Amino acid sequence: MTTHKPFSAVILAAGKGTRMRSDIHKILHPLAGRPLLGWVLETIAPLEPVYTILVTGSGRNQVERYLEKMSLSVTPVTQNEQLGTAHAVNQAKSALEEFKGDIVILYGDVPLVQPKTIQHLLSRLHQADKPKVAVLAFRPDDPRQYGRILTGENNHIVKMVEYKDANPKERQINLCNSGLLAIRSADLWPLLDRVKNNNAAGEYYLPDIVMLALVDGDVAVTVEAEAWEVTGVNNRSELAQLETVWQTRKRTRVMEEGASLVAPETVWFSYDTKIGRDVTIEPQVFFGPEVKIGDGVTIHAFSHIEGAEVAEKAEIGPFARLRPGADIAEKAKVGNFVEIKKAKVEKGAKVNHLTYIGDASIGAGANIGGGTITCNYDGFGKYRTEIGENAFIGSNSALVAPVRIGAGAIIAAGSIVTCNVPDDALAIARGRQENKSLWAKAFRAHKSKDKAKK
Repeated sequence: MTTHKPFSAVILAAGKGTRMRSDIHKILHPLAGRPLLGWVLETIAPLEPVYTILVTGSGRNQVERYLEKMSLSVTPVTQNEQLGTAHAVNQAKSALEEFKGDIVILYGDVPLVQPKTIQHLLSRLHQADKPKVAVLAFRPDDPRQYGRILTGENNHIVKMVEYKDANPKERQINLCNSGLLAIRSADLWPLLDRVKNNNAAGEYYLPDIVMLALVDGDVAVTVEAEAWEVTGVNNRSELAQLETVWQTRKRTRVMEEGASLVAPETVWFSYDTKIGRDVTIEPQVFFGPEVKIGDGVTIHAFSHIEGAEVAEKAEIGPFARLRPGADIAEKAKVGNFVEIKKAKVEKGAKVNHLTYIGDASIGAGANIGGGTITCNYDGFGKYRTEIGENAFIGSNSALVAPVRIGAGAIIAAGSIVTCNVPDDALAIARGRQENKSLWAKAFRAHKSKDKAKK
């Protein structure tokens, strides 16, 4: 998906975000497991912008570290004083001075706008009426303190006004300004130079370029988006509300694609969760990032899955935890109160209950008894455990890595295994049982006599 004209993006993220009450920059707070800024960058990536400029201010070091960590092709510029959105956009001028094309203005705290919406906004600049500015508008259920837009025929803008400066009649208008807009670079910079701060807040407002274009006799238009697409985040409550919006839409999409959610409102997905067909997901299941679930999988209640892959017709839970690196093959079973980390469980293998498997491989058809643990960490390094095909690990066994259990081998219950076990062998690694006849009866009699003397 690309636009038919070259364009660059300017993302505004210089606000202090004080209402978040956080040491973390607002745009780095996660939505469905991905920072708000990550959502915006993901939106424009398929449109292939020539340049992406990020305007930062307070907390810019955090943002720049994130860009570096993710190896993102973004140019940060700094707005040292927060003098308004028009002033913020102007900070990108030096980075885009040589660029000739369209520019779209986005916000780092408005994460869910869709690529097709941005594409529509940009293409609107090149329709027959040749508007100078295309503004992304929306109609929220509660307009609150959004700026209002008055339009005429063909969505041509008649007036835009900030809520603080609007009169009572203008505040009754339900068409609101999202703040996102598209404009040709040749038009943007001259208009920004003319913006004044003679308003209630004493700031340089970006929407004023629309009114200046109208004064010049040019056309400015609106492109309408769904309200959820342009919902911004100012505080943690709004972030939680937007999370609910996204989760609701994701659940609906997952069910439309052929999965069954027993109690949809209790299942939480991550931004990149992939769910196959004929998957059944019971209540209270949480998916962290990097999870792929194959067709026909059953995930029982209260399971937590992140960084894991589950192949077709496997069964997970209830109360299972799959951590990063867990790779569950087809028809394998991971049961209740089992934790799997950085381990491969091959086809048909069973890890049914009360077990920890870390840094390991479990062969096809193997059975891991309850209470088994792989002792993979000695305080300094991690070591692997290898369990062969059709091996049987008795309950309450400790496998001290590095160790290999051969194919078809049996580990007696309660064993502490520290050496490799050959194929088809029986390993018994526990203290020898000794029964002392009538010892317990004599013990009780002795204790009862002592107690009576006190």
